[in-house]
Amino acid sequence: MLAMENLEVVYEDVILVLKGISLSVPEGSIVALLGANGAGKTTVLRAITGLLDVHRGKITKGTITLDGKPIHHMDAPATVAAGIGQVMEGRRTFTEFTVDENLRIGAHTADRGTVEANLDRIYTLFPRLAERRKQVAGYLSGGEQQMCVIGRALMAEPRYLLLDEPSLGLAPLIVQQIRDLIVAINEQGTSVLLVEQNANMALAIASHGYVLETGKVVMDKPAAVLREDDDVREFYLGLREEGAASFRDVKHYKRRKRWLS
Repeated sequence: MLAMENLEVVYEDVILVLKGISLSVPEGSIVALLGANGAGKTTVLRAITGLLDVHRGKITKGTITLDGKPIHHMDAPATVAAGIGQVMEGRRTFTEFTVDENLRIGAHTADRGTVEANLDRIYTLFPRLAERRKQVAGYLSGGEQQMCVIGRALMAEPRYLLLDEPSLGLAPLIVQQIRDLIVAINEQGTSVLLVEQNANMALAIASHGYVLETGKVVMDKPAAVLREDDDVREFYLGLREEGAASFRDVKHYKRRKRWLS
């Protein structure tokens, strides 16, 4: 299990971004992490994968463990070696390299004897990439670039895959394809922590979900329960009961204030 317990993160020694976060990703599961921009979702991923120092951030309290062993002291290469992969927001391909070269870069920590077998697995999982394996990544469509960076992360054979907004900026049909691919990856044995603003997609495939607000977990429930929650339906799924007042009405203001207290 990948777990975070009472974690606090500060940027530049003054900005408290995570305020005692606790969450867990059981082995074999998909867990959704929801929240508005600035809630702290990406910081959660950076803390897990050892990338906080790149952004002048540091953990000031709490622990992160993998199978009960602390990993919050590890740097990024060590977390990859431990079995954690991350796909960052923004489809960060190496634009001047081919698809095949991008994927091989992802295997830099893997046993050389497994590279070709892993490539075959990725091309089976992503047939579109197989068709474009010799094409320069910078000329791929947005959806193809997302497939490429997910495939690159899988080349290191992670047990846990952290995805940061994989559907961002993609057409609905491509979002559906990405959704199906995440499910397929999970069914092949990789646990997933999915950061998404597309709450409908995330909660449809996750077993459990967390909602962040200004650095705190304000909801921690099974995904099916979150999908039926009135606040989640209004604020994240865009579903509002007929005749309901705006987001800023007194009832919801008081409820959100209670969440954050």
